[in-house]
Amino acid sequence: MRRIVHVAAVAAAATAAAMLLLSITGCSNDPPNPNPRANQPLSTVPVDLPRYMGRWYIIANIPYFAERDMLGSRAEWKLRADGKIDDSYYARKKSFDAAEKHYQFLDTPVPGKDGGEWSVQLFWPVHVTQLTLYVDPDYRYTILGYPDKSLGWIFAREPDISDDMYRSLLARLDAMGYDTSRFRRVPQRPDQVGKAGFSSPGDKD
Repeated sequence: MRRIVHVAAVAAAATAAAMLLLSITGCSNDPPNPNPRANQPLSTVPVDLPRYMGRWYIIANIPYFAERDMLGSRAEWKLRADGKIDDSYYARKKSFDAAEKHYQFLDTPVPGKDGGEWSVQLFWPVHVTQLTLYVDPDYRYTILGYPDKSLGWIFAREPDISDDMYRSLLARLDAMGYDTSRFRRVPQRPDQVGKAGFSSPGDKD
């Protein structure tokens, strides 16, 4: 009986993981991508991993369920002795007065990709692919994406960036074939909540 229960639990966990993975990739519910370069494959850029580590603020993303209602979000990456990366995500849900949430992941740079492609372990055994599509020479801004362009992120070392810089990073995403109309800025200050172009608590994906 114990073995049957164990097998059933494993099967249920695998099913739940598969459903979560489908939800994360968003492959079935995404609107058609109108960008004429939509079918252009994404290419990663070489990354100096030690220089890439540290704190990055999430300036904008394509909204999806896992980051819905999150405010003031940021990632902190730490390179381990074994070459893997401790990936910490911090954010406040719905309100800047809410307690800060923390989620921990483990990333593995894919061999032969010059640090530009990571396998991200959300939890065992679920892994997803994260691509570094752009990093500026000073390592102040970076763009991350998924192979099917269903998800994308703009990160910066500071919580605020100029509108001109934001537009220039969106232009890079457009050139890569992304539907940039789907991107929303992530509020990093209370006064940004509800402003045009920013995500707000309660928004749908």
